[in-house]
Amino acid sequence: MKRKSILLSITLASLLNADTIKSIEFINLTKMSTTLAKETISISANEDISTEKINKAIKDFYDYGYFEDITVTQENGVLKFLFKEKPSIANVEITGYKSREDDKEELKKEINIKKGMMYSTQKIKSAKEALLKKLEADGYINSVVEVEIEKLNEDALAITFNVNKGDEIIIKKANYFGAKNLEQSDFEEVTANKEEEFASWFITQNGGELNSEQLEYDGKRIQELYFEHGYLDAKVEDPFVQVDFASDQADLDFYIDEGIQYNLKSVTIYVDPELAKASELKEEMKLKEGRVFNIKRMRDDIDFIKTKIADQGYAFAQVTQDIKKDEKEGIVDLVLNVIPGQKVYIRDVKITGNSRTLDRVIRRNVYLAPGDLFSQTDFKESKNKLKRTGYFDDVTIEQKRVSEDKMDLVVKIKEAPTGNIILGGGYGSYDKVMINAAINERNLFGSGISTALSVDLSSKESEYTVSIVNPAIADSKYTGSFDLYNRDQEYSTKDYYDMDKTTKGFTIGVGREIIRNLYGGLKYKLDFIKEDYEYISTYTKKKAENQDYVQSSLIPYVNYDNTDDYLVPRSGMKVGTSVEYAGVGGDSKFVKTNAYFKYFYSLNTLYDLDWILRYRAQVNFLIDNGKINQGDSLYLGGTKSLRGFESYAFGPDDPAIDDPYKRMFANSLELSFPLVGSSMRWGVFYDYGMIGENSFSTIKRSSMGALFEWNSPFGPLQLFFAQPLDDEPGDETSSFEFALGSSF
Repeated sequence: MKRKSILLSITLASLLNADTIKSIEFINLTKMSTTLAKETISISANEDISTEKINKAIKDFYDYGYFEDITVTQENGVLKFLFKEKPSIANVEITGYKSREDDKEELKKEINIKKGMMYSTQKIKSAKEALLKKLEADGYINSVVEVEIEKLNEDALAITFNVNKGDEIIIKKANYFGAKNLEQSDFEEVTANKEEEFASWFITQNGGELNSEQLEYDGKRIQELYFEHGYLDAKVEDPFVQVDFASDQADLDFYIDEGIQYNLKSVTIYVDPELAKASELKEEMKLKEGRVFNIKRMRDDIDFIKTKIADQGYAFAQVTQDIKKDEKEGIVDLVLNVIPGQKVYIRDVKITGNSRTLDRVIRRNVYLAPGDLFSQTDFKESKNKLKRTGYFDDVTIEQKRVSEDKMDLVVKIKEAPTGNIILGGGYGSYDKVMINAAINERNLFGSGISTALSVDLSSKESEYTVSIVNPAIADSKYTGSFDLYNRDQEYSTKDYYDMDKTTKGFTIGVGREIIRNLYGGLKYKLDFIKEDYEYISTYTKKKAENQDYVQSSLIPYVNYDNTDDYLVPRSGMKVGTSVEYAGVGGDSKFVKTNAYFKYFYSLNTLYDLDWILRYRAQVNFLIDNGKINQGDSLYLGGTKSLRGFESYAFGPDDPAIDDPYKRMFANSLELSFPLVGSSMRWGVFYDYGMIGENSFSTIKRSSMGALFEWNSPFGPLQLFFAQPLDDEPGDETSSFEFALGSSF
């Protein structure tokens, strides 16, 4: 109801017969407290009734936006405010636009409508207009939005926005007038709007959809691209779109004045020599004298210098730049002036967002503590280390300056689900029917301790495992682990034999962080092994005998990990090596080495795309130190070494007459792309592996294919579709496999 209608409710003189207020009552008031209502009216008992005060009180109540109508009456000196409150919005739905729930929730924020709000026609109108504007920004014209309002009860409404998306404008041609030194492909790497590509229906091709919301930024992106190529005088006008509404197609025109290209003549750095030497800084800079001036590299160099200074405690150091251009010569002299400011110390580290994880678990992963001198490197790596724990969906660390030489660090975390119950199964070309069941918790009671109980069953293998890992014993730098397992494996090698290998044992280990991100330790493993052979061919002249033996091993290891995330790393590397020395008692006497290298690189900085380049390599050696048992050979094939071939596809055909394979190398190259949100990705890969008895090159194979990744509630799930490239007759190939619980 409009304000003038509300004010009519107090115009009756009969309401004001009494001269003095004895008491005040608020009837049907639920949206605010009585205390706030009394403060709003500024009227108290034992004062004369004032039309002006009551009129003002009603205006003030109306301004809260909670009420449809307000009536004021008085009887025998009792002043009564009777409220008719607006209903609240109990539910909001948007149909016909976004399909994912996360996208819908983000859209509700953008149009400023959500559950719990007070209903008003103006709010709904504004939300509808914002939704139409969003549709237009996404390239849809003549869209229609209809609003349905369902009354759930006297106090609640359900609102549904039914979207009928209009026609989508397709950019058939993008013109870059004035561009002589850069090509259309260069521009399309940085702009959001680009012309439709051939086979636009394919997932990797651009469909040419007009995104009007990004048009104003595309010109600036092109200008920035010119700056990166040394054209510091480049100017790009706002783009012009010519739309043919009959066909819903458009031409997109950019008008460019390139100017001249500048080379970097000299770099001068003014810096306190006690903080850094200018000559050493110049050597590590990306900008090089005599080359084309690149504005992006200059910014990277400024960040590099600021980090160098901030690592010495100057948290708020500044680096100013002066670009001196000589247009006639086409050269630039760059002057950088380093202003360190004061050294800054950490006053406090505050933690928010953790309802479950203990504060001490978070603090031990933050490299800065109260009283420490600020370090920019420590600041950045603290965030990465927290994300590598896998306990959190998101981590941000804010700097809050409290004085000239003090700051607080505010660690804001969003906890991730760390425990789950897995009950599932599947079918693989090698293992056939598989059943997986597990109960695991990576952050037991918020302590950071990881525990797991798992069962894996298939036609080829069954395994029961109990494991405990403490990443920081008593919050120290020492780690501890314990595994207890019972494993039954079947090895089938072509047409010669089947071997059943049963292993019962345990592993106990202790480790320590040596330096940042570098861990070393020692494990002891004791296995009781039984091998039973069944021959399926008369080809074998010498039969391998069934045997029982004990294997007692010491395993020293070293691992390095500076990646930026637990599940989906986008930068950094993982490097490690271990040496299993079997012969500390027991029957086996050999040395088996394993070394691996993993590298992750995000292409976002180059192409503004969430593409991840991954590389993985592993090398294994087996050295006879007196006794190698029949099941100790190295094998190649499967999801962890060479996709496209079955697990254990390459190894000794018959352990009775063949020597074990003692050399193995495998590597993989992957390119990963986003698919749906942050949890699903897809990619392509190339694998190459080698294995042999005494050399790496006895058997060489390769494959390529596609993969699908999903960080599911049950853990990381990967699907592989592989094609061998150089398989030979008799090779055990596999075109589809999946892995649950492991990632790249």
